[in-house]
Amino acid sequence: MAKKRRAPLKPQPVDGEVPVVGAREPCPCGSGRRYKACHGRAAAQAATELVRRPFEGLTGECDWVALRELVPAATVPLSLRDGLPEGVPSLTLGTVLPMAWPALRRDDGAVLLGVQNDTATGDLSRDLADVLTRALTTEPGNPVAAGRTAPDGPRLQDLIDPEAPFVPEVHDGFEFWLDDAAQATPEVTASLERANAAATPTARLAGVTAAYWCETPEKNHLRWVMPHGEEELLDALARLHAAGASGLGEGTRLVGSFRAHGLTVPVWDLPRAMGAEECEKPASAFEERLAEALTAKTPLTGDELRARSGLTNRQITLS
Repeated sequence: MAKKRRAPLKPQPVDGEVPVVGAREPCPCGSGRRYKACHGRAAAQAATELVRRPFEGLTGECDWVALRELVPAATVPLSLRDGLPEGVPSLTLGTVLPMAWPALRRDDGAVLLGVQNDTATGDLSRDLADVLTRALTTEPGNPVAAGRTAPDGPRLQDLIDPEAPFVPEVHDGFEFWLDDAAQATPEVTASLERANAAATPTARLAGVTAAYWCETPEKNHLRWVMPHGEEELLDALARLHAAGASGLGEGTRLVGSFRAHGLTVPVWDLPRAMGAEECEKPASAFEERLAEALTAKTPLTGDELRARSGLTNRQITLS
């Protein structure tokens, strides 16, 4: 006898506006569905059109993309155009925060802003700016709740000091969450343990910009966020690949690329024994070869076209 299908849960009618909660939390309307699959879906459909390069114009755009998509645990000090308000001793961008909080105001008033969290609209920059603005006025000792982003609100480019450097510090774990581990709640402690257990060992190369080495059980990888236009970059990579010059040394291989927030991220497989330090010189040498290949204006040869086709066939889009 065939099983009866349950009728799909529907958003329940409510008086007034449905409060905004985390995407994975139960919808406040009482439908029994997660917010993102209930009233959050309607909010997302009404959101702004997708901004393809949300970090464009910010210092360190490539590293912003890496922290959003590639790096498990990292922090960067941030400076505001108008300076930090009174009572906020520091502002720090973190990859992810405990319990997936959008932001956190420490007991001393310092603010931690998470870049890897659910967003409400198609403009990640505006969503993060909204969280940041609310974090600056949140009572110390509290996380910042999810909220609705005003369609005409500021973007990160309006708030962040364009002259300030943006140099991520990669961490082995998420201890940067805590200013006092002894005072952490059991929920935060459990979240920290889970996050540390799942984190992939990662390091940022010092000699080139936005290149991140990571270790996996089978092999290591280098993922390099590049600022060049996608078409010209793929042409240059194809030229190098056809010439046998796309690797980073013996046993390495350029295996493809992916798109993330409007930028292209080439990926190399590395031998298991090749650590981040061993990548430094080969990466710098590759950067020089790439710069020369980017200036080439001649049409791609047959071998280069085949190499380019292979690269594009293995390309995926993350965001």
